[in-house]
Amino acid sequence: MKRHFLLLLIIFCCINASAQLTPFELSKDKNYTATYAEVIKYYQNLAKQQPQMRLVNYGSTDIGKPLTLVVLSKDKVFDPALIKKQNKRVLLINNGIHPGEPEGIDASMMLARDLLKNNRLPKDVVLCFIAVYNIDGNMNRGISRANQNGPRAYGFRGNYRNLDLNRDFIKADSKNALAFTQILNTWMPEVLLDNHVSDGADYQYVMTLIETQKDKQNPLLADYTTKVMTADLYKGMKKSGYEMIPYGAGEGGLPDSGIVSFMETPRFSTGFAAQHNIISYMTETHMLKPFDKRLQATYNFMQELINICQRDAKQIGELKKRVDAEVSQQKTFGLAWALDENKVDTISFKGYEASYKISEVSGLKRLFYDRNKPYTRTIKFFNTYKTTATAEKPVAYVIPQAWGKVIDLFKLNKVAMSRLIHDTTLNLQMYYIADYKTGTRPFEGHYIHTGVKLNPVDSKIKFYEGDYVVYVNQPINRYLIETLEPQGVDSFFAWNFFDSILGQKEYFSDYVFEDIAADLLKKDPALRQKLDDEKAANPALAKSAAQQLNFVYRNSPYFEKTYLRYPVGRLLTDAKLDLK
Repeated sequence: MKRHFLLLLIIFCCINASAQLTPFELSKDKNYTATYAEVIKYYQNLAKQQPQMRLVNYGSTDIGKPLTLVVLSKDKVFDPALIKKQNKRVLLINNGIHPGEPEGIDASMMLARDLLKNNRLPKDVVLCFIAVYNIDGNMNRGISRANQNGPRAYGFRGNYRNLDLNRDFIKADSKNALAFTQILNTWMPEVLLDNHVSDGADYQYVMTLIETQKDKQNPLLADYTTKVMTADLYKGMKKSGYEMIPYGAGEGGLPDSGIVSFMETPRFSTGFAAQHNIISYMTETHMLKPFDKRLQATYNFMQELINICQRDAKQIGELKKRVDAEVSQQKTFGLAWALDENKVDTISFKGYEASYKISEVSGLKRLFYDRNKPYTRTIKFFNTYKTTATAEKPVAYVIPQAWGKVIDLFKLNKVAMSRLIHDTTLNLQMYYIADYKTGTRPFEGHYIHTGVKLNPVDSKIKFYEGDYVVYVNQPINRYLIETLEPQGVDSFFAWNFFDSILGQKEYFSDYVFEDIAADLLKKDPALRQKLDDEKAANPALAKSAAQQLNFVYRNSPYFEKTYLRYPVGRLLTDAKLDLK
């Protein structure tokens, strides 16, 4: 009987140990990434055994599955509000936004288990892992990344709507993005990590890194990340055997010409996080390195980041409070940035000689990297950007309730808003869209506007009961201004939220308006003079009866005042309003 009991105990222990191994670890070739079903089952089984772990589902995704958040809390507190009251930090780690880049999915499963099993959870940091973000793409399993060395099967980059979810954060076309935004604004992390795999040149590094671009980041956070957190991440990764380099490549994609730091605008996870004053990173393991090494590098990076967040927990919390307060009072905000090629740093780079040989496909020259010729060289590092467009914040924005998606996203991002109690006529500044360019092909379901030029006009505009007033005195000011100012690189105007204002609604019949126009010119000498001046300056107008008639129409009381008028008003003085 005793022997039988011991045998059962051994079998139970073996089964239990096996159940805690991830699908990757159970695979013989270590070239396997877990399916969505395997990921969720693994975490569910782990959570049953671990009181310091909880799974929380948020919203839905475009394929109908909720986003599952894995929360690890040393003292078993899983209430986000209470965690903030306890002055703990929150680190949010996003995985599988591109399911063909799955290292974060598998590495997070291993790391969560190891932290729990070995009692290594940080005491001052609550860890939140999004198990699989692009569930849609993860379930569309196959091989679609011809440039990548494993795993042997993986998910597809696009989601169920064929959206690249790492271009969707600011516009939030997908349900995935809405669920992510709910997570971000519920848990309010101080630090975000998004795990990826790179494309591009070949070199010796397994891991490259994108950090929030310092010249776009709040200066207080930039000073800390550049001098402390990022610097220590590089040191720690080198010590772990996975030395890093900044992500990016120079002219022609060849690193020899220098590395250009990546400018992650708000369409990307890290750019979106920066609008919320969150320190953010994006790992980019190298596509040609073996999957198991890429996974281990991701595991090591997450561990290094957790260690630093625990070590600097108090400093990070104080910084966040200072930055939130500073941004609430900030007056001038950047809207777009461009690389400053006149400011160049240098870094040591470990690459492979790039050369050319005859292609077996085309018979012409083709690029290849010779791994038998590794090198270490000093190369250029372009890491300075200059602001190309700015905006001065108003006292408040006034947003007609008709623009429901804007209002819904503001609510989701916890923007403080009030509503007019009754119809109100306001003196404020309105923009007229003077010029813009639009792409000829769609990008992520939109024809993005660029090169926006504005004509600000002081106006008296009637708003209605229930319209929204948003005061620009909030920690979320960057998000407000970068979305509502049309010149913002990822503004709501750029992403076509307001395109209906770009279409003229009323016109005229020539033969009817001829007599009206003649009468207008007789009664208004200033209008006649304006037409004559324009004809003298524009020969084409002088030769066209239709253009002259249209000129009079556009300068007449009949012409619609809302054509090309951006509907969001800028309240420049602190008027007393009846609000609820």
